Amino acid sequence: MEKIRNCVYELRPLMFMVTVQVVFAGANVLFKLAANDGMSLRVIVAYRFVFATVFMVPLALIVERKRPKLTWTVLLQAFLCGLLGGSLSQNLYLESLALTSATFASAMFNLIPAVTFVLAVAFRMEKLCLNTMSGKAKVLGTLIGLGGAMLFTFYNGIQLNILSTHLDLLHHYGQATAGLAASSHVASPNHVLGALAALGSCITFALWLIVQTKMSEKYPCHYTSTALMCVMGAIQSLTYALCTEKDWSQWRLGWNVRLLTVAYAGILASGLMYMLISLCVRIRGPLYASIFNPLLLVLVAFAGSLFLEEKLYLGSVLGAVLIVLGLYIVLWGKGKELKKMTQLMPSTSPQITEQIEIIVTSPTCLKGLSEGLEAKEANSRRDRIEEKELMDVENASN
Repeated sequence: MEKIRNCVYELRPLMFMVTVQVVFAGANVLFKLAANDGMSLRVIVAYRFVFATVFMVPLALIVERKRPKLTWTVLLQAFLCGLLGGSLSQNLYLESLALTSATFASAMFNLIPAVTFVLAVAFRMEKLCLNTMSGKAKVLGTLIGLGGAMLFTFYNGIQLNILSTHLDLLHHYGQATAGLAASSHVASPNHVLGALAALGSCITFALWLIVQTKMSEKYPCHYTSTALMCVMGAIQSLTYALCTEKDWSQWRLGWNVRLLTVAYAGILASGLMYMLISLCVRIRGPLYASIFNPLLLVLVAFAGSLFLEEKLYLGSVLGAVLIVLGLYIVLWGKGKELKKMTQLMPSTSPQITEQIEIIVTSPTCLKGLSEGLEAKEANSRRDRIEEKELMDVENASN
């Protein structure tokens, strides 16, 4: 039973990040439904963080009643987390969708593991160590996952119908339109600007993982830090959406897919899942959290094939296999790295144990040493007395 408990404890980061990607995949499906219903994605982002704030702030106050004092450094880190991981990265991604295409933006978004790896090495949060098997595995796994994401995006091949359920949720919310691009009310052919926006989204999201790691070290209250991030993200995204979205009908919510989308994305995707990500980056680092990001592309594709009657192609399956293979190689490398660190730690323990034993047994040793010294001193005193008596006897005889 103890081994099972330890195994589950070690698998916590893996289970956390898989859960995060599954929830994010559900949010992406709902985003498609809401965008097809005509809702602006900028408004979705704003409502998303508002719902996340309303949910996470009371939860943090209840769960973490005893927490460290807030400092200006922590507040600045929370502001950067809300900006980099929330409002800025999300809105840059939506702008890239509007200026290019969903395919191009999705492909660029899968650069996050590579960007995070470079930044983590630059900030000395990860060691490159190309002369070790673990270092080579991390680099190779990242490149394989990146290649699988690109193959998944740009190569189709033959069409597969193995997962078709003939269920099309988009049909219930009107005909498919320009989708994500239509919701932003922009139809610009400026692909260079769109590519820069997509690259900016990747960089800001990767920077968020770096800042979140630092914040988790300085302020290890994950509920409170997530609540602070959601508050900052809500303020920033609301300000941006109010300045850019002039159609007030976009802000109207009813008992429909719009309310379901913002509630799901706010409470689950931006609330609880961001908390799990912050916990995971504290345990295993930013690279470990980012390497699961291409898995989202696979889950969205299969969910679209099941529920949105989207086509599934051979290239998608091959890309998914490469993504999972790259993920496994990186996890293997991280496991070897952690195992090596664990093996290095006991090397100093014998010295510590020996010191502890000396300290524990030292009173007895000192007592024995003291008794020996006292006996030796007594013997020498007795010898001196006997010697003095002999001298007195000799003097008396003379």
